[in-house]
Amino acid sequence: MIDKSKKQISEKHQRILDAAIEMFAEKGYASTSTSEIAKKAEVAEGTIFRHYKTKKDLLLSIVSPTIATFIAPHFTKAFSKEVLQGDYASYEEFLRTFAYNRYEFLKQNLPIIKIFVQEVAFHEEFQKPYVKLFKKEILPYFKKMILHFQEKGELKQLPPETIMRFTVTTIAGTILTKQFIAKELDFEKELDEAILFLMGGLKQ
Repeated sequence: MIDKSKKQISEKHQRILDAAIEMFAEKGYASTSTSEIAKKAEVAEGTIFRHYKTKKDLLLSIVSPTIATFIAPHFTKAFSKEVLQGDYASYEEFLRTFAYNRYEFLKQNLPIIKIFVQEVAFHEEFQKPYVKLFKKEILPYFKKMILHFQEKGELKQLPPETIMRFTVTTIAGTILTKQFIAKELDFEKELDEAILFLMGGLKQ
């Protein structure tokens, strides 16, 4: 649910947002019509268009605040401080902290994150702020972490950006598979196997 404290809105408007989040997450943006959203929200379809010119405006109103309120302070600055600026005995220890931190974040914000993941590839508006924040808040600390373990002789002398890509795709793939594709999987077991696989390729 969108937090009413962020912006005072009417009960009907709130129902529209809640219905849109639920249906976009369940069916996808392209497969959801404004008439379906209106029916679920128990409002006339015209009520939606009094607040939003188009269905895409409605989508942006849901995801754009997420970028501003979650991606900026939590996904980047807080994540950087909580995870990337930590002191780890090994790269493997860092991987576990990284994985569990993102796994909990995803569970807590699942509907909106699901919409973001589904739609980010198709809407440039979602990509630009995300990429900008990543380059500013995540990339420098992630690179510093990798260089640290390369200097210790734990990681291969590959370009840090390459190790970063391998790390993110492996960990993110494990988390997303558990959350969206095979919910019956034992996350701890899958993560152990993913880390074993990753470290097998990255260790010096």
